[in-house]
Amino acid sequence: MRVGIVGSGVMGEVHAAGWRQTEADLVGCWSANLEQAQALVDEYGMRVYHSYSELLENSDLIDICVPTFLHKEMVLQAAAAGKHVVCEKPIALSVEDGLEMIEACQQAGVRLFVAMVVRFFPQYRLSRELIAKGQIGTLGVMRLKRVAYVPRLELSDNWYLDERRSGGMLVDLMIHDFDYARWLGGEVERVFARLNKATDGPGQYAQAVLRFKDGPMALIEGGWAYPPGVFRTALDLSGTDGLIEWSSDEHAPVRSFTLSKEGSSSAVGLPTSGLSDDPYALELAHAYHAILHDQPFEVTAKDGLEALRIALAARESIATGKPVTL
Repeated sequence: MRVGIVGSGVMGEVHAAGWRQTEADLVGCWSANLEQAQALVDEYGMRVYHSYSELLENSDLIDICVPTFLHKEMVLQAAAAGKHVVCEKPIALSVEDGLEMIEACQQAGVRLFVAMVVRFFPQYRLSRELIAKGQIGTLGVMRLKRVAYVPRLELSDNWYLDERRSGGMLVDLMIHDFDYARWLGGEVERVFARLNKATDGPGQYAQAVLRFKDGPMALIEGGWAYPPGVFRTALDLSGTDGLIEWSSDEHAPVRSFTLSKEGSSSAVGLPTSGLSDDPYALELAHAYHAILHDQPFEVTAKDGLEALRIALAARESIATGKPVTL
């Protein structure tokens, strides 16, 4: 399988490193930044392509690692050329665009994988497995956190800060935890969110409350609010029989606290396997093997679309001050 990468920024480099851990043939990269693209191809032993059409012609799969506002057009072009697609999250800026992308790939008979990488982080996967095994009984409340610094680009035009092109912090950052919460709790029926913004600058912090059709609820926090270099994530999952918790601030593995039949609590440390594995490499290897062997994706394009729907509902709730029903 010949893989071509579109985009030479941070995610382009991360994905190039991930593809190098598979048996795929990484053929090259096309980017608007030729100097950056040249550095990338020199590092990973591929070539620079000087047009998207040329890269499409020489690839079987296109890996799209460009700003969000470019996703739709590039996916549609790849589908029209009969190429499989890996697309960085979020899938698009609107549900309508996402649907059009999914339908175009279906009609063209090509696969579309949306890179919702949190599902491939070992701590998050292990927590879901423990819940599926009944470790903490019936899931009741999820608390998820993802906070970082304001994205900084070495450009005068930082597209991340333009909600019309990035979707804003809720769509670009918090979408990971919206997807994870839905993976655990099922379909969301109502969203309520609030946002604090810095009086001077792009800093912001949001909280969203999700209510699920099958009973659980989730409190999700996210923000571009910390000094450069800080990135924190955490999960706290509460069930009828115990808790699961993990924080990136700690070096400890995922911890599960369960209640015994007598009602006393006992703490059990559960080591996570594969902590040295790169989640980005794991997700690309999964997509590669699923396409190669015609197997289903663990995260579908519809999953990516539903995560976007939740993020947009949270953004609408912030704008109106009211809950949004899905």
